Amino acid sequence: MLRACVLELKGSWNEYIALIEFTYNNQHHRSIGMAPYGALYGRKYRSSVSPDRQKNYIDQHRLEMEYEVGEKVFLRVSPWKGILKFGKKGKLSPRYIGPYEILENVGPLAYRSDPSHVLRDELVEIADDLSYVEEPIGIVGYKEKQLRNRVIPLVKVLWKNRSREEATYM
Repeated sequence: MLRACVLELKGSWNEYIALIEFTYNNQHHRSIGMAPYGALYGRKYRSSVSPDRQKNYIDQHRLEMEYEVGEKVFLRVSPWKGILKFGKKGKLSPRYIGPYEILENVGPLAYRSDPSHVLRDELVEIADDLSYVEEPIGIVGYKEKQLRNRVIPLVKVLWKNRSREEATYM
């Protein structure tokens, strides 16, 4: 490994000797069955917080909620930027929707609600890369924006699979 580093770095290998030493000392060696750092100091080198400690910390602050049949719950939604799904856009878009009544316990954390509360699925053709093309279907408004030295014409376009409130200026 040292030879490969010296050949790769050519004349500047002495600037990286500390990193090369660190890498060498923390690599597992078959001959001794451990990393040289572990053989010298009797413990493993920890470069960052272990994933187990991170998981334990997160789990301390997580609440496992279980609901009974007949209880009412709110559903948390995460609106995407620019999507007007629940009638408001931006900061005023709702964080929770509901309340919904629990009708049946299906699994450990799965519940069935009233089927009439299911949001309608829009028929949108999605490409393999999970993108789709917005198609304009009409112009619903026109205005001019006045800048210092010029006037910019703007048209409000109504898009396919969108409501009239979701029309945008272009």
